[in-house]
Amino acid sequence: MRALRIGILEGDDIGLEVVPQTVEVMLAAAAKANLAIDWHPVPIGKKAFDELGNTLPPGTLDKLDTLDGWVLGPIGHQAYPRNNPNSINPHPILRRHYDLFANIRPSKSYPGVPCIYPDVDLVIVRENNEGFPPDRNVHLGYGEFRPTPDMTIGIRVITRQGSQKVARAAFDLARTRRRKIVTAVHKDTVFKMACGMFAEECRKVAAEYPDVTFNEVLVDTMAAKLIMKPQQFDVIVTTNTFGDILSDAASALVGGLGLAPGLSAGPERAMAQATHGSAPDIAGKGIANPYAMIMSGQMLLAWLGHKHKVPAALSAADLMERATEAVVKARKVLTRDMGGSASTQQMGAAIAAAI
Repeated sequence: MRALRIGILEGDDIGLEVVPQTVEVMLAAAAKANLAIDWHPVPIGKKAFDELGNTLPPGTLDKLDTLDGWVLGPIGHQAYPRNNPNSINPHPILRRHYDLFANIRPSKSYPGVPCIYPDVDLVIVRENNEGFPPDRNVHLGYGEFRPTPDMTIGIRVITRQGSQKVARAAFDLARTRRRKIVTAVHKDTVFKMACGMFAEECRKVAAEYPDVTFNEVLVDTMAAKLIMKPQQFDVIVTTNTFGDILSDAASALVGGLGLAPGLSAGPERAMAQATHGSAPDIAGKGIANPYAMIMSGQMLLAWLGHKHKVPAALSAADLMERATEAVVKARKVLTRDMGGSASTQQMGAAIAAAI
């Protein structure tokens, strides 16, 4: 097997701190597992704009076309220069260009780490390229418009193909987990056509997985159930905006967005991208929690291992997971949001050393 080709896109603000720690941990795991990786730094974000005049410079997509996957740091696009065609939010473009249709977001609580609920271990699989987001639901133009000064109209797009793909990703994931339960979240009682289509496709896919238990919950009911007893859920599959909201709520139950990794996966490539934002208020202070980004890198290696049938990548992913959990459970080298006093670099180094 050739070396895996992985890109490094640092992103903005705390991305410049947590992505390097993620790469160091991935390097340690790859060395231990005898996994060959070719690393490729790729410019993106505000740093790329300052140096090259574009937040998504010409050639970036061409470079990513040659890679198996990449680590993308958080993007701070709200601070980008306004009304400049070269100052755009890159990550929706990456998601659409590479059909990264499944946004996989785990939430897991750990003993001793401040959280609302112990014993939570669930994953939300969110459809990534349809739904309400106006930068993703039309081919040309924008999915929101204002026909009068006092009226704004937004478009929601649901397709059978998109619903089926994300449902299948959720069921495939559930098969790898201990409980093997998929819960589809929608609101087909009100959005009879849009949510109805999503629910129909989930039911069709469920019939192909008799070994996986299938449930359905309306999204408003899900909001209550998630807060009251999150331990009852295993894999949750839902549409774009519902998943975006529910995954942030789930992360709050286990300790916050610093504990919220994520992976955007498509047919051929995957992108490690933590759920949290770029946190400009703490950027440069060395206090950002690297857990979410490191575990996003772990998810990338696991996905690449399964995709390309590379046992060493699966071993490296397992090493990263066990080392990260060991450091968290030891509670000696954690950032302040997890109840410790360590810096970003110290926590990342502790995880690499544990490998």
